Amino acid sequence: MFSQKIESLETIFNDKISIRALEIYDNKVWYSGTDSKFGFVDVKDTKNQKQIKLSEKQLQFRTLAQDKNAFYTVNIESPAEFFRIDKKDFKVIGIYTDTLKTAFYDTFVFANEEMGLALSDPDKDQNMKLGMVLIPAQQIYDFNQTSTKDKNNFIKFNKGEAAFAASNTNIATYKTKFWVATGGKASRIIKGDFASLESHIYNTPFVQGESSQGIYSIDFYEDKFGIAVGGDYTKQEANINNIATTNDGGETWQIQASGKNAGYTTCVKIKPNSKGKEMISVGDKHISYSSDFGKTWKKISDEKNLYVCEWVDQNTVIFAGKDRILKMKIN
Repeated sequence: MFSQKIESLETIFNDKISIRALEIYDNKVWYSGTDSKFGFVDVKDTKNQKQIKLSEKQLQFRTLAQDKNAFYTVNIESPAEFFRIDKKDFKVIGIYTDTLKTAFYDTFVFANEEMGLALSDPDKDQNMKLGMVLIPAQQIYDFNQTSTKDKNNFIKFNKGEAAFAASNTNIATYKTKFWVATGGKASRIIKGDFASLESHIYNTPFVQGESSQGIYSIDFYEDKFGIAVGGDYTKQEANINNIATTNDGGETWQIQASGKNAGYTTCVKIKPNSKGKEMISVGDKHISYSSDFGKTWKKISDEKNLYVCEWVDQNTVIFAGKDRILKMKIN
């Protein structure tokens, strides 16, 4: 039975900005966004806010990652500049620039204190570009080139297949494993291990075939159960084959709630300590909740223009999108 009720939903931040990446640290919501903006809002004392510009250029950030000492982000378009922002003094340094014309960064996450993963759209030969970002050495290796010496074995995206820079959530990690979700002409799962450098590609029954279709967001509980959401951003009401789950670590996917959900969805997050049973998701036109491992969904809000969500604790969720950040309390 669905029992979650919204206790409160308040706007804690307003600005002229589009936000598609969030991190929680020190009881604050940290964001990166358009116009080179980066900053935080205190979850409990929302008047406690700070914002800086990472560059004099009008860069657009859709990624944000953190280790224990710093935040990291990369702007989406070429030349793609990687920035490190110190958590103590907000000192900003550039650590790498990707000058490839095809560079377009969709996601940046940390798997552990030493290893970050940054995903770009494929290169001109359709090779996957997944950068393994080694901290503190500040070196970046291409997983594809590191994991195989034989160029015929590179992980190749199909023509028209890429990832979506929608909410910084099309990579999930657990220990040394990672999963990358794609969309467009094909919607697949690439499963890799950055310790063994092994990788596998699995097809999914997700809606796919058009450049606007596919998986937009994934989340995993440990290494077996995973949830994938998405759809078609040009047809927001379409809700066929846009939610799927896996129980075998991403090898096979089962469609859930087809025709019985609120439509196009950009971000999904499993509730802490729920072992995958409970999760919240957000799309441009809805906030939805599942309390049965993603099998059924209930729309709990009609809030519009939100793209990304993150749990602060078991009763508090942060949402962000166009020009604002919201805090939801759930009982």
